[in-house]
Amino acid sequence: MKKVFVTVMALGVLLLAVPSLSAGGKGDTAQGTGAVKTFTMKIGHAQPTNNPRHISLEAFKKIVEEKTNGGVKVEIFPTGQLGTEKEMLEQVCSGVIQGFRGGQFDFLPKLLIFSLPFLTENSDEINRLMNSDFAKEVCKDSIKDGAIILGLGDAGGYRQLSNNRHPITKPADLTGLKMRTNGMDTMDKTLKALGASTISVPYNDLYMALKTGIADGQENPFVNVEGMKFYEVQKYFTDIRYQFHPDPFYVNVAWYNSLPEEYKKVIEDATTESMVINNKAIADNQQAALDVIKANAEVYTLSPAERQAFKDAVEVVYDQYLKEGRLTQAELDKMRSLVAGK
Repeated sequence: MKKVFVTVMALGVLLLAVPSLSAGGKGDTAQGTGAVKTFTMKIGHAQPTNNPRHISLEAFKKIVEEKTNGGVKVEIFPTGQLGTEKEMLEQVCSGVIQGFRGGQFDFLPKLLIFSLPFLTENSDEINRLMNSDFAKEVCKDSIKDGAIILGLGDAGGYRQLSNNRHPITKPADLTGLKMRTNGMDTMDKTLKALGASTISVPYNDLYMALKTGIADGQENPFVNVEGMKFYEVQKYFTDIRYQFHPDPFYVNVAWYNSLPEEYKKVIEDATTESMVINNKAIADNQQAALDVIKANAEVYTLSPAERQAFKDAVEVVYDQYLKEGRLTQAELDKMRSLVAGK
């Protein structure tokens, strides 16, 4: 009898130690798979916590953790805590972290075609292009290098120019200026076509580079300028809207493939929802950010004719991309058709 009692007690302890599969544990059980496991998703990015990118990632975290019942735990590391954008993308590819959002395009150079100068005119055109089947096809090529791009958003709105020497109202005003870039090819080609020289500086080092004169000027969306307080170290801003950057969400493909199918679906849907939140926050915050900049620096808004002069000056960038084989005429026609809503 003692032996039976001990056996029953041991079985009871064992059952108490095992999460209830019928109840789904506490998010540890992937429903329908029988697997008892919690997945951790560490995501890095370079923006401050008041930036739409971080706000939308917080929304992503909430959606994923709620819909997986805690089966996927999301940890977000903002402000470059995990390194530069390039380093964070490398960490995703190697599996050190599971996710990264930011404009690193060396990994998938084809993404650069979306950043060609003056390709779009407003946020509706950006959204049509980023949500198109054409954009999804471009992203598929990322898988071979260890990461999958689950979605594209707007990285901060249209990019604007600033410098410390004089107002920029025509292309010739950039001649001789040292303009900071992140090393991105379309950015470099565009600024050089306008007569500037370029210097590559990591985003989180840019404030000091402008303050110390390492660079005369920079280009960033007003939302980024306000968030990073670049207006404290720049005198003249030009509302030019010359370029937007896609905001890819890179996820380690091996980690992603290890997830139960229902978790993959949750993460994909959460990515889509968070990008909508991101893009809306950018649109909502643009004017407020511009108001802050205007209170601290000089802002010049180009007339349509003045802006056309810049567009004409950078048409050479399209010629270079076509000549180098980075873009086909059919792809350019397709993008322009999507932008036009056709």
